[in-house]
Amino acid sequence: MKGSKWLVTVVASIAGLLAFTLIGAPVADGQSKEPIRFGIMYDQTGPTSVWGVPIVAGARDYTRLVNKKGGINGHPIEWVEHEMGYKVPTAIEGYERFKAAKVVAFWAWGTPIIYALWERATTDKIPATTPGFGRADAADGERYRYVFPMAASYWSQAGAGVKFIMDQWKKEGKTGKPKIAFLYWDNPAGREPFPILEKLQKQEGFQFKSWAVPTPGLEMSAQVQDIVRRYRADWVITHIWSKAPAISIKEFKRLGFPMNRVVSFVWGAAEHDMIAAGWDVAEGYYGMQFAGVGADYPVHREIAQMYKEEGKTPPKEMFEISVGYNRGMLWVGVMIEAARLALDKYGWPLDGAKLQKGFEMIDGVRGLEGVAPQLKITPKDHEGGGYVQIFQTRGGKIVPATDWFHGYRDVVLEAVYATKEGKK
Repeated sequence: MKGSKWLVTVVASIAGLLAFTLIGAPVADGQSKEPIRFGIMYDQTGPTSVWGVPIVAGARDYTRLVNKKGGINGHPIEWVEHEMGYKVPTAIEGYERFKAAKVVAFWAWGTPIIYALWERATTDKIPATTPGFGRADAADGERYRYVFPMAASYWSQAGAGVKFIMDQWKKEGKTGKPKIAFLYWDNPAGREPFPILEKLQKQEGFQFKSWAVPTPGLEMSAQVQDIVRRYRADWVITHIWSKAPAISIKEFKRLGFPMNRVVSFVWGAAEHDMIAAGWDVAEGYYGMQFAGVGADYPVHREIAQMYKEEGKTPPKEMFEISVGYNRGMLWVGVMIEAARLALDKYGWPLDGAKLQKGFEMIDGVRGLEGVAPQLKITPKDHEGGGYVQIFQTRGGKIVPATDWFHGYRDVVLEAVYATKEGKK
């Protein structure tokens, strides 16, 4: 089923599954050591809840799987949860809860939220993770010691989008340079990619023009018409989220723009976007991902087996919203890997300072083979390489169109380290 009714049913069923708190979750037999506690901030009621529901579902299932297998050296994983509705004041309240509960790391949900919290987290020595969003210069681990983007930032996504377009242009034997349009959400997160896009426009010589989409992103016919009819773009890069991606897809299709000339940043290319737009309407649409898509990975089989052993039906609905579900597994999986490495090297008890060192030792994420990209975090690079993979909507599925790659890494890192104090 590919209609909006299906999506409502799936989201409702997932919401029911999420009605418990993971603190005190079932752990493996004989597991009696003290828990490792994470702060999990999410949005399941606000403007990004379409992402929050499947992300948390995947993270919960993966945490349950790890606990069922013995936790981390016998230490179960517990969550302190906080619903923040994508509101900065509520997120700050959540952070104070995490601090009081002595979590060793936490999720910072959203670009404006990490801007508000990074200095507190640094002072308190509590690592914050911001996969696929947040301040791009936090890739500089020497300056932002307790912030871990741990997936391609908006700067890296900008570099990857341009590289993909330039590679396609060359592959198709086109002459000259492409005319690229950028359709973005008009807020700080939406504007974050501009330094890289503008630098690459000067470096590569392509034409470039941008169009802002104001909140709540439900109307963009004027922008799309200008891109298609007046500017006559060869390619479009989009950086919008919530309900806006589906609206943009329908608008471009209505005006006859080829969908295989649109490539989205990571928050505009999930199954729920295709369902809302119509899979047939979105046919050909490209989107970046920082985690694998689909349910055909070893970890999914383990989770399905876990449900079977519990006498329950595997949660196939969540797998059918796999983009968010898999990101949730990766997001919490990186924290688990950091805790495992820190515990192995520094021993118990764990704290934020030890976990910060654990993050900086990550070289791949055990247990999430295929789902996780090539992720190598170092004291200098907290982003882990900035890798993405391009997927395409084809035949009612989201399928891979490229291998993992990063684009213009030299340009991105130059911008990252140029933001240090004393540089411009």
